[in-house]
Amino acid sequence: MSEINVVPYIDVMLVLLVIFMVTAPLLMEGVSVDLPQASAKAVSQKSAEPFVVHVDKNEEYFINDDPEPIQTLREIRIKADIVMRNSPETEFLVRADKSVRYDAVVQAMVLLQQAGVPGVGLVTDSLDN
Repeated sequence: MSEINVVPYIDVMLVLLVIFMVTAPLLMEGVSVDLPQASAKAVSQKSAEPFVVHVDKNEEYFINDDPEPIQTLREIRIKADIVMRNSPETEFLVRADKSVRYDAVVQAMVLLQQAGVPGVGLVTDSLDN
């Protein structure tokens, strides 16, 4: 009885596997950026109050609903670090006026990152408003 020789097929599959393994990391190089969409899903409501850094049009920074602006940017990092240690499940958000320079938003995000925050969300208005 004659049988089909599958060895050449296995050889071809191994060569294809090697090619994919070599080329896949090359395709992943570069900066990973998720561009904003026209609309976004609402943030899920959690039991813990989120830690929100507000940046107004004068590029003054506020934390949560405190009406007084913070005196130094270092305060953001210190307060975020305290919140991270006490309740690591807290959500961290940056809410900036649309006329604010990109640099001001990035500074707030970097300070939160330095405090050990694993991820920062950006607050936006929905298209319906």
